[in-house]
Amino acid sequence: MQTADLEPTRLPDRLRETQRLLFVAKHAKWTGGLHPEDGNHAVYHRETREILEALGMPLLVADSYEALFDRPDADFAFPLLNRGGFFNSEMLLPLLCNRIGLPYVGASPIVRGLSDDKHLTKLEAAARGVATAPWTLFRRGAPVDASRCPPARRGVIKPNNTAASWGLRDAHDRAELARAVAEIHALDHDALVEPFIEGSDVEVPVITCRGAPAMLPMMIFEQADPSHLRTYQEKRDLVDRSQKYSLKLFDDADIGARLIDYTARMADIFRPFDYGRFEFRVDFASGDIRLLEVNLNCNLWSEKVFGRAAVAAGFSQADLIETIVAESMIRQLVGFARRDAA
Repeated sequence: MQTADLEPTRLPDRLRETQRLLFVAKHAKWTGGLHPEDGNHAVYHRETREILEALGMPLLVADSYEALFDRPDADFAFPLLNRGGFFNSEMLLPLLCNRIGLPYVGASPIVRGLSDDKHLTKLEAAARGVATAPWTLFRRGAPVDASRCPPARRGVIKPNNTAASWGLRDAHDRAELARAVAEIHALDHDALVEPFIEGSDVEVPVITCRGAPAMLPMMIFEQADPSHLRTYQEKRDLVDRSQKYSLKLFDDADIGARLIDYTARMADIFRPFDYGRFEFRVDFASGDIRLLEVNLNCNLWSEKVFGRAAVAAGFSQADLIETIVAESMIRQLVGFARRDAA
């Protein structure tokens, strides 16, 4: 896996001049600031749309699944409508693209499902010797026996298929744990339970450069209190979290070497995926590293992990978006050799 001396991939003129791009995101047409419910997610979608507009190819913009019910007037899609408000919604856009034969940025639906299902991702990690916290999965509709959960003074209960800590809960005894599982089931989601691990989250962003996975500089959400449980509201900037944690470059060489190894093992499972974030919990007191989850088609906003890591690698935000789109188009569009990317 490439880890240094990365350069942006430019969209070949032949693609720029002949291809029409469709951008689909919940807030693709947003023109304001923070959204009252989705917070900075709307700003992220607006920013991405504006960068795509500047690429110089015809751009269609849509904010609903209906845009792909029939073949749109486009040659390629950039789908960011991952959270559609229903179970497993993250797979619908790529499925619709597959149905009409429209190539798109990102992993295939089955691979998206593999990564978005935290339980399945953990099974992949365990099979490859990548450490992860012990866990128990309670599928909605199946019996719930809290005694099956790994012993812990504090448990974390979360929807098995969501992002940005939506629906996250913690519990300190079996009764609280069972109640939290029931609450997540009531939200129409499966529930995953694992022990809370003190420490900070280290994020490893991976893109494709010159046809192969490439790792951008690692970032850490350094927590003032290692026992703090980061919430959806904090991640979406809907509440002040400035005193709780800060996002900065991660530069611990020893732990970084282990993270490179773990990330390379996991990235190989999902190829080709164009871009994704590999998230680990690091307990600096003990040196333990645990994989938390893999987020393909994750948040690319300039103020989040990917955008900040791209700057550290010498990319602008526009460079980052163009590289992801260009690499995906070069990989998939028949008749365009890789030398055209030079």
